[in-house]
Amino acid sequence: QVQLVESGGGLVQTGGSLTLSCVASGETISNYGMAWFRQTPEKERDFVATINWSGGAYYYADSVKGRFTISRDNAENTVWLQMHGLKPEDTAVYYCAAKKDYSGTFRLLRQVDYWGRGTQVTVSS
Repeated sequence: QVQLVESGGGLVQTGGSLTLSCVASGETISNYGMAWFRQTPEKERDFVATINWSGGAYYYADSVKGRFTISRDNAENTVWLQMHGLKPEDTAVYYCAAKKDYSGTFRLLRQVDYWGRGTQVTVSS
């Protein structure tokens, strides 16, 4: 099975940028669809962005479209989430997610096979 470790979170001011990384180990992610989700204490875990196995297809939640970019490098076994124009409502724990033996994109919690432990992003107003 694959293990996912996120990094890159932190504290940033409104309008700032962060890039999150998700490094996988145990298996190559070239056989996995990948995604990012986020969660606050008040809400359930929500879809943020997803990317297919080749990086040629990707989708975003409406709330982040135009500000966030998801990308991947299968040779490096890594997925990134570039975040620009951050807003206080982007504050959350961000989780990397993987769906095994799946070449497409996904956005539902029940489709996730593996989760990382998350990285905190805090946007100050």
